[in-house]
Amino acid sequence: MTAARPGPAFSLHDIPFSAYGSWFGISPVLAEQTHAEDLHLVSHQNGMHAVLRLVPLDPTTGGRADTRVTATPSLLSWRNDHGRIDLAYESPDTVRLRGKGTALRVSAAAPTLTPFTGTYFFRDPAAGAYVFTSYETGRRYRLTVLSGAVRDASGGQALGSADRGLTITADHGHGGTWEAAIEEFDSGRRPYSSARATFDEVVAAAERAFADFADTVAPWRSSRTPAAELAAYVLWSATVAPAGLVTRPAVLMSKHWMDKVWSWDHCFNALALAPGAPALAWDQFSLPFDHQDESGALPDSVTHSEVLYNFVKPPIHGWTLAHLRRRLPEPLGHAELTATYDRLRRWTDFWLTARRAPGATLPHYQHGNDSGWDNATTFDPERVVATADLAAFLLLQLRELAALATELGHTDEARGWTRTAETIQTAMLDQLWSGERFLARGADSGDTWSSASLLDLMPITLGEHLPENIAKTLATRIEAHLTPYGLATELPTSPHYRPDGYWRGPIWAPATVLIEDGLRRSGHQRLADEISARFRLLCETHGFAENFDALTGTGLRDRAYTWTAAAYLLLAEGHALRN
Repeated sequence: MTAARPGPAFSLHDIPFSAYGSWFGISPVLAEQTHAEDLHLVSHQNGMHAVLRLVPLDPTTGGRADTRVTATPSLLSWRNDHGRIDLAYESPDTVRLRGKGTALRVSAAAPTLTPFTGTYFFRDPAAGAYVFTSYETGRRYRLTVLSGAVRDASGGQALGSADRGLTITADHGHGGTWEAAIEEFDSGRRPYSSARATFDEVVAAAERAFADFADTVAPWRSSRTPAAELAAYVLWSATVAPAGLVTRPAVLMSKHWMDKVWSWDHCFNALALAPGAPALAWDQFSLPFDHQDESGALPDSVTHSEVLYNFVKPPIHGWTLAHLRRRLPEPLGHAELTATYDRLRRWTDFWLTARRAPGATLPHYQHGNDSGWDNATTFDPERVVATADLAAFLLLQLRELAALATELGHTDEARGWTRTAETIQTAMLDQLWSGERFLARGADSGDTWSSASLLDLMPITLGEHLPENIAKTLATRIEAHLTPYGLATELPTSPHYRPDGYWRGPIWAPATVLIEDGLRRSGHQRLADEISARFRLLCETHGFAENFDALTGTGLRDRAYTWTAAAYLLLAEGHALRN
């Protein structure tokens, strides 16, 4: 068993405090780029909802206590010179609290505007506890005071806009301390038993659980990979148990507001987890395929109560599967291989049928969102576009299908996939390669154009399958996108460059990983090493944001993004093993 240790400290403004399997976290983030003064219990069931507000109080004056908040993977604390409040996860659906010298006000996070919405609050005499019933999440949150006293309970059984909540404080019989538990559950549950583990035992168990995960996922970490343990925490704490439409244990993109699994983000999390947590990695790869529609398309995204099909994401799954199979400690069994082949075949057929115009050889996107690069300048002239990155990803997927078919003994099918790959590669080079760069082509108009977007250079992912002269030209153009912090998604000299322009400038993890891999496979090791080093330093300095300002390194948008943490782990592991 791994020895308990506190783990890395972090700011709750950047990374929520949560635990593996939990659908809620503790965070000041209430909505996109919106921070509250107070910490909240924030649920990600039925969307993102702040359910409870947690406010430390001075027990003498009853006013808000001036505290500083600290967090490690196992313990969140409010502290001041007079006392502290500690919070730790006992289980994915239960947190324990302990206070000394400071009281805590627990109340409904938002006012109830009608008798039928918001949070209903009452004392449950059967459990000897207080219950907040959340209309938005469809769950109950039960607060049981284990020691201490309840003060100022208000809004019990009230309808309308009454304030709802209570204050927990010490009584005279417990040395100035109090303890409580908050549980999330559905309709009913046995009363919370005070005979459970002590608070210190809860913290120690949480320390061991995270330490075991970090040792499993990043056993290679050292002082040369200083952000590896925090990257592991970002993945561990963003993992939720199967519930609702989430059919497997799932690593959400974040437990801030990007609380979904998108159908290409999951690939990077799967790859990072594969050597140490193969079952969890396979679940990440497989989850979107559980929702594959009759056309073979994968959904755009999956979350607790919603699956969206209005867009798709690029077919990087063949590239992912090839790497995943090499990284998994055991090969896939015959049944799993057969099922995976069928799923990947249907996803590929979608692009070859629903996304090819009559007479066309190359497939097309219908919007920038389909590419994952929502607003890249490649899509400025037109949105329904055949692009070289799409052709390249599909080529790799076709080659992986041929490899799978061969392993399964489907010789004729393997030859068919190989022929289709060769046909698409020929068309990509004939129709989209100008001799100096790849172009985009309007699927309707037939017009072609180029842009200053890094997206136009993504065919480097073909690696060893690219003609050497084309790979060399792409590598030279890629290097022009390299800032001190990494690969800008739009050339900084472009008139369309925007520091916080989403895919029109900022650095993103998936583009970095895909390009770094393609450069290595095409023989451009020096440039791949430089891209890896700059991105790793970016994460070590600025954290695991959704994306980063390419010229300053500042983290942008959601600051606790799992595919960024996964990218760091992949690149740091590769660097550690090479050295």
